[in-house]
Amino acid sequence: MVTEVVNINCCVTDLRYKEVINNADGTRLGCVNDVEIDTCNGCVISIVIYGQAKCFGLFGRAPDIKICWSDICVIGEDTILVKFCPPVCNEVRQKKRGRFFDSFFN
Repeated sequence: MVTEVVNINCCVTDLRYKEVINNADGTRLGCVNDVEIDTCNGCVISIVIYGQAKCFGLFGRAPDIKICWSDICVIGEDTILVKFCPPVCNEVRQKKRGRFFDSFFN
């Protein structure tokens, strides 16, 4: 079985409009918004996807997603498949005290 590797050139502006899909669970992460380049070596370090706006941008944005170039599986015509593990939030929410209506239901 012979596997043929085809080299297809891709511009940075072409990457900008491609959707990024997580290979692990199939979720859509967004479109590529920025690219980090090592200017000394001339290679791409990572792609950046801006975080989603909260309430039309009035309450800020979610954190940006930075995906290393080594975590990219496939770059297709319309999509980019990546291996991405979202960070786990270890923050434990404490119960709010002093709620008025809680006293009625206890």
